[in-house]
Amino acid sequence: MFSGVYTALITPFKDGKVDFDALERLIENQYENGVDGVVPCGTTGESPTLTYEEHEAVIEFCVKNAKGRMKVLAGTGSNSTDEAIYFTRSAKNAGCDGALVVSPYYNKPTQKGLYLHFKTIADTVNIPIVLYNIAGRTSVNIEPATIAKLFEDCKNIIGVKEASGLVDQMSIIKSLVPDIELFSGDDALTLPSLSIGGVGVISVLSNIVPAKVVSLVRTFEKGDIKEAMKIHYRLFPLIKSMFIETNPIPVKTAASLLGICRADLRLPICEMEEANRLKLEKILKDFDLLK
Repeated sequence: MFSGVYTALITPFKDGKVDFDALERLIENQYENGVDGVVPCGTTGESPTLTYEEHEAVIEFCVKNAKGRMKVLAGTGSNSTDEAIYFTRSAKNAGCDGALVVSPYYNKPTQKGLYLHFKTIADTVNIPIVLYNIAGRTSVNIEPATIAKLFEDCKNIIGVKEASGLVDQMSIIKSLVPDIELFSGDDALTLPSLSIGGVGVISVLSNIVPAKVVSLVRTFEKGDIKEAMKIHYRLFPLIKSMFIETNPIPVKTAASLLGICRADLRLPICEMEEANRLKLEKILKDFDLLK
């Protein structure tokens, strides 16, 4: 159902509000560079600081501007099951192709609690769901056995964005659930995850260099592994630069330097430290993205 390159979209801001003009340009650039889908209102889109109205408006805007040319996998997760159901139902009503549902943050539920959280959402809203596992941001890991049970019990849970950073865990998931659509949640692990049966990446980097990320995945899919490795290693320093501070600070700063949108962020996410900004500028220049 989902495969290839999906961009975890930044949410452009201007004067404290969502900059829909910049968002439209960003979406169009993704389409023109061959991206398969966009993911609005995820962590990279600063979803925790969007109002309900903004969250829904951004998703509706993405569906409208994707125009059926790309799929829209909307971020609808929350640490409240009821709130996640609300956003997931809203995404379905907006015409999204699916929902990306992150594990609850701060609550630190047990594996049983995680199972019940995701099952309740899946049972309540009939839309394809991709689980989002990122313990580094939520402080709880969705164990492979829990993912396998959810996949077995909930027919509309079809995939997982695995951002544990552990290829070993990805391998366990695929061994338990061979048919699950496994997305890398880390740009640095796109190639390794493809090599063990992953279907693609939900990428931060593709906000600024979508064609390069698409090239990596397409080259691997064509069977040219050596060339895919070359692309991976060429991109690796740029990938690492996207995480010299908390995501999405670096990618949004890079987007502003490249004229895509302003670098405006919402507290408690704040502007990049000057020393890191200079490092980022140098890397962008090294990649001939910035003069």
